[in-house]
Amino acid sequence: MSQAEQTETVDEDGVIESVSGPVVTATDLDARMNDVVYVGDEGLMGEVIEIEGNLTTIQVYEETSGVGPGEPVENTGEPLSVDLGPGMMDSIYDGVQRPLDVLEDKMGTAFLDRGVDAPGIDLEKKWEFEPEVEEGDAVEPGDVVGVVEETVTIDHKVMVPPDYEGGEVTSVESGEFTVEETVVELDNGEEIQMHQEWPVRQARPAGDKETPTEPLVTGQRVQDGLFPLAKGGTAAIPGPFGSGKTVTQQQLAKWSDADIVVYIGCGERGNEMTEVIEDFPELPDPQTGNPLMARTCLIANTSNMPVAARESCIYTGITIAEYYRDMGYDVALMADSTSRWAEAMREISSRLEEMPGEEGYPAYLAASLSEFYERAGKFQLINGGEGSISVVGAVSPPGGDFSEPVTQNTLRIVKTFWALDADLAERRHFPSINWNESYSLYKDQLDPWWEENVESDWSEVRQWAVDVLDEEDELQEIVQLVGKDALPEDQQLTLEVARYLREAWLQQNALHDVDTYCEPDKTYRMLTAIKTFNDEAFDALDAGVPVEEITDIDAAPRLNRMGTAEEYEAFIDEIESDLEEQLRALY
Repeated sequence: MSQAEQTETVDEDGVIESVSGPVVTATDLDARMNDVVYVGDEGLMGEVIEIEGNLTTIQVYEETSGVGPGEPVENTGEPLSVDLGPGMMDSIYDGVQRPLDVLEDKMGTAFLDRGVDAPGIDLEKKWEFEPEVEEGDAVEPGDVVGVVEETVTIDHKVMVPPDYEGGEVTSVESGEFTVEETVVELDNGEEIQMHQEWPVRQARPAGDKETPTEPLVTGQRVQDGLFPLAKGGTAAIPGPFGSGKTVTQQQLAKWSDADIVVYIGCGERGNEMTEVIEDFPELPDPQTGNPLMARTCLIANTSNMPVAARESCIYTGITIAEYYRDMGYDVALMADSTSRWAEAMREISSRLEEMPGEEGYPAYLAASLSEFYERAGKFQLINGGEGSISVVGAVSPPGGDFSEPVTQNTLRIVKTFWALDADLAERRHFPSINWNESYSLYKDQLDPWWEENVESDWSEVRQWAVDVLDEEDELQEIVQLVGKDALPEDQQLTLEVARYLREAWLQQNALHDVDTYCEPDKTYRMLTAIKTFNDEAFDALDAGVPVEEITDIDAAPRLNRMGTAEEYEAFIDEIESDLEEQLRALY
């Protein structure tokens, strides 16, 4: 909640009538829907979610133990908003954009008292403002009027707020300013500062949505190679406990070629967020070489934090993402996990005594998920530029049951589905993305990019790999009945090729310094090396060489070491040469 401008109209408007966990009812409160209020003697932040006659229902974003009837409720008259401006990168917030490091300094301890607050960005720090407009220039909402170096990676573009009218520049400043000082004045009296506020439940205006044609390169072979995500696309990662959802999302946050990463830890365990906080400042960005935190904003709303704040953290994150999208950046938003968000809505809904839907979730679950994912996309911006938000949402279905409501409603919305498999995880195959259940609806529109930027036969080689894996899946049913040796030799060889596809190409070690990130060219070269083995092996089989001799050559097992090879081009060239030489020597 923005505290940049403390409103002077706050007064004791209402009185608490009842308290039920995070849900508080008050009487005699003059408020509108979604107004922010301060509840009780300690001034706990809350939001109006229902008004019925003289009775107002509030969800409180902090623990309500000890709050009782008769205590005051103060209304701010403003919706839940976030502070937008330089300083959000390399920051860690809670679900309502309170900077956790600032709160820790205030309290002198890592354990925060209720009612403590701080603005989302530093209002006193001075930033070097470089104007990009001159006196007499005409500007409109969304136009860039200046630039601030926010981090070593990100140039923060100061824009005319979307709710301004715009006009002619009458005054422009240059130099060091705080975010609340005016840097540009317009002829209609509007003053532009580096600081903006925006309600989190309202999407920031943008122009037309465009069809995304460029992939979000993740550096993960199974995702880039088989199930790509577009910049401006939506993806879901459902999977049971222990299948690798968090590590997969962290890999995407670390290595994807987005300009900005917003990582939301929504209701997950605190040690997972600790890992992110410890790793990101030390890891280099593969695009710039600068620390990953220089392009990252973290929202940590862990499982031990109040449940109502979990409901708001998703909106806080997507609003921050939209702000950087409006600057023309490609933003990747990771939400881990949307199931915890849905559970928070379920708890609030049950305390409101609303009619429950499937499995107790509110009837508006599908609408809320759609509203969130709809804010993703590649947009033509109102200032004429382009920007995108790619949203990747983890889903944690109880017991790995993909038929539960959150997973099913998410699948109706997203266009990329990375299904995590507990069986693969138990076999230590990571990322444990099941290639038979996963899909991407972006493949056809992204193929031209891969063919232009990687290799012209990208789609043909990928389809070959898909066909081999499909055939292996069918053959495995027969193998379980009669054994591998009962198959014809050509099918035995297909199983061997599929094994190398699984172990050498689809499997990837997130903890290995080299294998953790695989560039598109390397992804392609590794796949063509396995195809070289396939082609040469079947030529040998056609020439009468027994399948046992083909699979027994020395060069084939080295395919499994391609991912960890630093000089991969020379290593793969050598393997391909040895494969051809050794297999052709057999006939």
